Amino acid sequence: MMRIMSDEAPLSTDARRPPPRTSAPPPPPPPPPDPGRSSKKGLRLASLFSGGKDSAYAAYDAQMQGHEVACLVSAFAKSEESMLLHSPNIRWVGLQAEAMRAAPPLLSLEVGSDDTQRELDVLRLLLQRAKHEYDVQGVVHGGIRSEFQRSRFAKICAALGLEVVSPLWMREPAGQYMRRVLDAGFAVVITAVSAGGLDGSWLGRRITPNSLAELHALSERHGFALDFEGGEAETFVLDCPLFERPIEILDYDTVWDGYRGRFEILDARIVRHA
Repeated sequence: MMRIMSDEAPLSTDARRPPPRTSAPPPPPPPPPDPGRSSKKGLRLASLFSGGKDSAYAAYDAQMQGHEVACLVSAFAKSEESMLLHSPNIRWVGLQAEAMRAAPPLLSLEVGSDDTQRELDVLRLLLQRAKHEYDVQGVVHGGIRSEFQRSRFAKICAALGLEVVSPLWMREPAGQYMRRVLDAGFAVVITAVSAGGLDGSWLGRRITPNSLAELHALSERHGFALDFEGGEAETFVLDCPLFERPIEILDYDTVWDGYRGRFEILDARIVRHA
């Protein structure tokens, strides 16, 4: 038998073996959880509501996340010296609740003391009621950078078995946040000032793109937080996407002592016919 010769060298045993499989690179680690956004969706929430821009925007953002604001919770501070609670015009939150599209129920109590522990006790009582009466599963609040407030709210919620949703927490620079509030259609007036660079002319003044530019320049010059997270100013929401109808201020008074002041709403109404 004739053997057919080939010019090609025979394949070695190693050459006949398929190349070794290389394992796929491990997937990148997941991003750290956003502390302000609950991993659970569609929660029934109680909103810690003061009537200012941050609590209102936090409730709005929570709704955009797919949660339901089942009720509002407001503790009425004894005075503006409170380190935990919003004070100016807090008694008008009932009118704001009435102006909202869903008209959520409002649970409120007078604190009667500037003692922080007493304020926390009142908040705990209100949240217990919210859980019992409205089956809330969590709490949304508008804290931005105050660990003092956030840690105390979180402790109460943990004791009550409630989730904490804080959509504004450490989220973005102050100027960007303020522009986002205006872009969302919030009508906000300044109701108290207590920082260098903010004089009595700002009391009752509405925050607009133009006035925000002025505030930005003043904050750069005087060093206060543009979003007022440090208590440099307080605000009141007259209209926002949560509202079915805006609020109109009919009468007010201003108090100015040369360094700080407040804008007190004496009479207001819901605008029934825009």
